[in-house]
Amino acid sequence: MKKVGIVMGSDSDLPILRKTMDTLRSLEIPFECHVYSAHRTPEEARDFAASAREQGFGVLIAAAGMAAHLAGAIAANTTLPVIGIPCKSNCLDGIDALLSTVMMPSGIPVATVAIDGGVNAALLSAQILAVEDSALAARLDAKRKADAAKVLQKDAALQAELNA
Repeated sequence: MKKVGIVMGSDSDLPILRKTMDTLRSLEIPFECHVYSAHRTPEEARDFAASAREQGFGVLIAAAGMAAHLAGAIAANTTLPVIGIPCKSNCLDGIDALLSTVMMPSGIPVATVAIDGGVNAALLSAQILAVEDSALAARLDAKRKADAAKVLQKDAALQAELNA
């Protein structure tokens, strides 16, 4: 199975990426996680992206706040799918990071999830990898069914409370 590469611009993004890693673990998807900055360690970020395919990665996730150039810097150096997670910061509540991540120029796409959307980044990675992995596709189907069952249990509890 291909791995997922996770890169964060700062270790302050780690709480968001813990959710990403937990979701990948629950789906039995191998991953590596690194701290590389588009601005402070551009060579390391470039080298990671440029060698990712040869290193066995199938999808890359990049999380960053504020200027949030990391996903674009990663995408500029690979043709693997890149998923950007814009991270909330004290200024502009993450809207700045969202716009920086989603507004990529033609030719360098970055799939973008919600601000602090670490779980969805993991799930989108899983869906990309599952195109060629039927066992992973089955695990995703099972997760969807389990998630639906939880919602229906909550509805049943609400209905019982309201009709009591």
